[in-house]
Amino acid sequence: MDTTEIETVIIGAGQAGLTTGYHLQRRGRPFVILDASSRIGDNWRRQWDTLKLYSPAQYDGLPGLPFPARRWSFPGKDQVGDYLETYARTFALPVRLETRVERLEAAGDGYAVVTDRGRYLCRNVVVATGTFGRTPRIPGLASELDPAILQLHSSEYRRTGQLRDGPVLVVGASHSGTDIAYEVAETHPTILAGRDCGQIPPRLDSWQMRLVFPVLIFAWKHVLTRRTPIGRREMGNIRCHGLPMLRVKRSDLAERGVERVTSRVEEARDGLPVIDGEPRQVANVVWATGFRQVFDWIHLPILGEDGWPREMRGVVADAPGLFFCGLSFQYSFSSMVLPGVGRDASFVADHIVARQKRAAKLPAAA
Repeated sequence: MDTTEIETVIIGAGQAGLTTGYHLQRRGRPFVILDASSRIGDNWRRQWDTLKLYSPAQYDGLPGLPFPARRWSFPGKDQVGDYLETYARTFALPVRLETRVERLEAAGDGYAVVTDRGRYLCRNVVVATGTFGRTPRIPGLASELDPAILQLHSSEYRRTGQLRDGPVLVVGASHSGTDIAYEVAETHPTILAGRDCGQIPPRLDSWQMRLVFPVLIFAWKHVLTRRTPIGRREMGNIRCHGLPMLRVKRSDLAERGVERVTSRVEEARDGLPVIDGEPRQVANVVWATGFRQVFDWIHLPILGEDGWPREMRGVVADAPGLFFCGLSFQYSFSSMVLPGVGRDASFVADHIVARQKRAAKLPAAA
């Protein structure tokens, strides 16, 4: 197995990994970014066809490069993927694609990152693999449904043409679930099941939202943080539950004839999902139920009882030199969206630089 030695390995070439690389590059530190995809931005391109950002383009640029779109437009998922690819190219970030990380473990005073294309020995590792992980969270009752029912997780849904004729049950009523339910209801009878997560009343493209959005950005960055009582209180809800409806409103669902059920789907009977005690004849189920964080490839004792890393602002005190970037509520609500990832990445880069400076002083001090 080929071995490469380098100061820092960043795992993941999404917005968090690329921005961390940008800040390390500006500070003159050597690093490499590893990603399993064949093209930068593919994690975005694999989303459903009509997905758009919920934040205007003027807030979506990463450090050093504005987003190339009208200030008050909402970029589509392919635009975001292309932007990330352009970002890496513009700053000549050292990204190694088609390199899947299989294991991270301690090695001497640093770490070994084992991939399917060789091993990397480094003093620092930044895990930037995504906000919520990429392992779909699907209820156990899915295996009890009739095989004739088409089941898709939201990460597999692309367009209505994938669906079979007949009713669709969308499970999960956060912004992703409501967006999908609204879309499929144009061509299929649709049921949307899941607790009401609330909604932000103004339309995203309205003049009211142009006034409100700067306030939201400020609150997401400076009020809902791990250093404020309200932020600490909301952190668990944001990490573990769905977020409010943003683009699609309750009235939109009603106008399109979506049957709204706020109870959970917790049972299957005779191969059918049971809602409010009644089996429902559906031809399709879309599980908009989120993702699980799976870090079983990290062979280090750094996870809490909730399965999340024990970190503060991405710094893992139990494993010096190990960092995270892009986690939900890593520091604030904005940590998981394009407008906020740059601050977290800069913080992580500063800690890596400080760690290297301390290491460089050790021989002289001895």
